[in-house]
Amino acid sequence: MGKKRVAQKGSTTSDVNLSNIRETSSKKKVSRGTAYVVATYNNTMVSLCDLSGNVLGWSSAGNVGFKGAKKATPYAATLVAKTAVEKVRRTGLTDVKVIIKGVGPGREAAVRGFASAGLNVLSIKDMTPVPHNGPRSPKPRRV
Repeated sequence: MGKKRVAQKGSTTSDVNLSNIRETSSKKKVSRGTAYVVATYNNTMVSLCDLSGNVLGWSSAGNVGFKGAKKATPYAATLVAKTAVEKVRRTGLTDVKVIIKGVGPGREAAVRGFASAGLNVLSIKDMTPVPHNGPRSPKPRRV
């Protein structure tokens, strides 16, 4: 048996440190940024960055609370985009360039989520990687 740890009541130092980190991150004001959307067949992930590439906030379908096949729905992608925008609301981000990677069902839905959350979408760029005759692709499903 290991040592038993007794939790002490009162303010802990970790709570104070977290509040300081949140305050310092909100001081950074950014008006324009880049939104990276990775839409796979199983999940949709969004990260919002400033123009130099520093991540301001991110979200994914599993992070929002979806599990299993529900992560791959367009509805989940809209909620992922909205929660990512809410995380960076204090930085003052208003205009965003969207870079999409992948062929999943959340591609267009994530862009609509940015627009409905109040961001101005300046441009949409597709950066889906295309192989130049790479490894053999999987056989098509027989449904």
